[in-house]
Amino acid sequence: MKKLKKLNSAQVRRMYLDFFKEHGHQVMPSQSLVPVNDPTLLWINSGVATMKKYFDGKVVPDNPRMTSSQKSIRTNDIENVGKTARHHTMFEMLGNFSVGDYFKNEVIPWAWELLTSDKWFGFDPERLYITYYPKDHDAYNKWREVGVAKDHLIPDEDNFWDIGQGPSGPDTEIFYDRGQEFNNLADDDPENYPGGENERYLEIWNIVFSQFNHTPENTYEPLPHKNIDTGMGLERVVSIFENAPTNFETDLFMPLIKQVEKLSAGKKYGANKADDIQFKIIADHIRTITFAIGDGALPSNMGRGYVIRRLLRRAVVAGKKLGIDDPFLADMVPTVGKIMEDYYPDVLKNADYIASVIKSEEDRFSSTLNGGLNLLNSVIADAKQSGDKQIDGRTAFKLYDTYGFPIELTKEYAADEGLTVDEDGFKAAMTEQQNRARNARDMDNGMGVQTDLWTDFKADSTYVGYTDLTVDNAKVIGLAHDGQQADSAQPGDQDIEVIFDTTPFYAEMGGQVADTGDIIDNYGKKVGRVVDVQHAPNQQNLHRVELAAPLKKGARYKLVVDRLRHLKIEKNHTATHLLDQALRNVLGGHTQQAGSLVEEHYLRFDFNHFGQVTAKDLAAVEKMVNDQIFKEIPVTTVETDIDSAKEMGAIALFSDKYGDKVRVVKIGDYNTEFCGGDHVKNTNELGLFKIVSEGGVGAGVRRIEAVTSSDAYDFLQKRNQLLEKAAADLKVAQIKEVPHQVAALQEELKQANKQTAALQAKIAAQQANSVFDDVQNTKAGKLIAAEVKVAGMGQLRQLADSWRAKNLSDVLVLGTANDGKANLLVAVSDDKVKDGLKAGDLIKAIASAIKGGGGGRPNLAQAGGKDPAGISNALKLAKEYLDK
Repeated sequence: MKKLKKLNSAQVRRMYLDFFKEHGHQVMPSQSLVPVNDPTLLWINSGVATMKKYFDGKVVPDNPRMTSSQKSIRTNDIENVGKTARHHTMFEMLGNFSVGDYFKNEVIPWAWELLTSDKWFGFDPERLYITYYPKDHDAYNKWREVGVAKDHLIPDEDNFWDIGQGPSGPDTEIFYDRGQEFNNLADDDPENYPGGENERYLEIWNIVFSQFNHTPENTYEPLPHKNIDTGMGLERVVSIFENAPTNFETDLFMPLIKQVEKLSAGKKYGANKADDIQFKIIADHIRTITFAIGDGALPSNMGRGYVIRRLLRRAVVAGKKLGIDDPFLADMVPTVGKIMEDYYPDVLKNADYIASVIKSEEDRFSSTLNGGLNLLNSVIADAKQSGDKQIDGRTAFKLYDTYGFPIELTKEYAADEGLTVDEDGFKAAMTEQQNRARNARDMDNGMGVQTDLWTDFKADSTYVGYTDLTVDNAKVIGLAHDGQQADSAQPGDQDIEVIFDTTPFYAEMGGQVADTGDIIDNYGKKVGRVVDVQHAPNQQNLHRVELAAPLKKGARYKLVVDRLRHLKIEKNHTATHLLDQALRNVLGGHTQQAGSLVEEHYLRFDFNHFGQVTAKDLAAVEKMVNDQIFKEIPVTTVETDIDSAKEMGAIALFSDKYGDKVRVVKIGDYNTEFCGGDHVKNTNELGLFKIVSEGGVGAGVRRIEAVTSSDAYDFLQKRNQLLEKAAADLKVAQIKEVPHQVAALQEELKQANKQTAALQAKIAAQQANSVFDDVQNTKAGKLIAAEVKVAGMGQLRQLADSWRAKNLSDVLVLGTANDGKANLLVAVSDDKVKDGLKAGDLIKAIASAIKGGGGGRPNLAQAGGKDPAGISNALKLAKEYLDK
């Protein structure tokens, strides 16, 4: 048997791409996991998914031959992750593609060469088995022609790729025999063959021959241009090279698993099958979460965001099962980045941002997770004791509503204990409380969990805050504390909630935060403080209260809103309407609001927009808003039916639901919108509007943060102070002179850099005199190899140019260290290149010494690495390579 090479994941990936690059393929970069202009996909789920525009003819590629290693996400069966040897939510698909160029006669020999050649993967041919479509005689004959034995070719009717109307054709799959020690079936089991459901024969590559068009008439017509689409799972192939029992024991996952071991309560991977599943879940999911957030997706309750949220929560629960009680996933992001750094350096570059998103989401979930797990474990124990096989729907809904458990997570957790979940009951409970703006954990900011205690409370409560910020005689018509209805409440009671017959306090809605203020008795004494207001299930304003004195149901009190805070919130809310319209006017009508937050000291506005917002457009938006402020436009409101509102041209949010009567806010002829929030009477009350920041928060979603009135003044004052400090540091008399002084300093720096570069070049030239004197003899020719002290790769190339001009040796190998990094350069004379010696091969042979990689042309190649101490070893390896 042929000895198996030892290659790590980075080497396997590079080798695959290098092979097809040598065969005329263009190496395509790994695209974002978030599809661009492809509404048919939630995620990029294969290598070919990024090539659709080429295969369907909408775009002609620069090169009809392409190859890639494409990160992909598939989440159709998340529950299987950790329980199988090779299932992942994110994986890398190695692929080579031909758009109307080569076909079976080329791709089959190439596949065999890559797999079996000692230069490449070097697999033992006896270990490889091929399945093919029985009617595809061309493929069978070609496999025989390249040397595949008859008994290693297996016909299989399933080897035909067809997803309905469109391109289709036969395919051929390649399996690697891992040996009898991996056999998990009896010898006579019908699945014990290459292509069957077993652990011995591992599918590593699928090659699709797209040669037919599946017509609406259900016929198969030959395509005018035949295509090739292949897919090789990187994780699977690496498991072979690293002789790993499953994909998880490879260098792609083991550093993550080892990190989890250190975080866990003494758990060790491999010691317990149930624990191993949790290790695998965490290692798999943190990779997916990290890459998804790095590509612009964010946790949410919909679409891609929901996938991220679900995976993160599943990983947190897995951590709990291993005894990890503190948030830990954010700490694993750098480990993911280091594992994938060779091909995905941006993960490490953006690690801080990715980790901050994960930390925020993990903290949010962890704050309620323990309570949810305690409840779920209690319910499971009770069900087992009573013989029940199902968790009721209301309990599942409470886990969702109160503790943030997705129904899928509850189902999965229950399934581990042999139980099911009443999904119909869950849906009924969800419908019953569909008017909640968001779940209780978000609503109360940790002050208590909203329960069903207000569901049957139907009494009317009137909001008068549009006109009055004080109510003198408000009656308490509903009162609860500690999760129970009550006739009175005392200081020290928990979770005090109050409903008044009339209230000036705004309940949080539509992005506008709730009012705060005081409750005062008939004697002018402060009874308590309103700290938050949300909508009860029947839409009354539900006040969260902190008491300083007793409060009684049926009693009347004076309610006073914090006036200055309320007025500042009003200004910011009106500003969001002005901003919304300005964005439509400047960027185009496609711009839609995607969310907003109206606080006391700032506003946040999210909007759908593909591409960057230029500085020019942003300035135009800001000017347009301020123009409306300076025009002193009246702001009016009207309550009407929805059809009349639409006739007025009122803008509605598709995500919002509206009743029979709607409130419309009109800012002169500039803007008309559906809105239930509070607004100023005239735009001049805003005083000033200033954009503080703008940026992307997800695929196709941008965010603007801005301030108004006194906060805008404060912001500009701080900016002015910075300018004044800059003027003082630059020693100029007036601020207007700052740009001129900066330009002058930049020119001075430019000239200084030129002088530095010239001096460095002079030093390099001086070093060359001594370096080039030491010539070594090798079997491949004369070698000059040395470590030099120069500024970087640029000066190494200068030395190589000087070496080549003087024809000093056959091969030059130079190394230099700078800022904790190492650079290597290999140059080969033209004569030696003709003899078959390639600089690219030599650089690959020595780059591992500096923990790096590289490549280049036959006569010149370079590499970078993170271990300067390895330079001397790299030089020794170069001589050994040339002495072979």
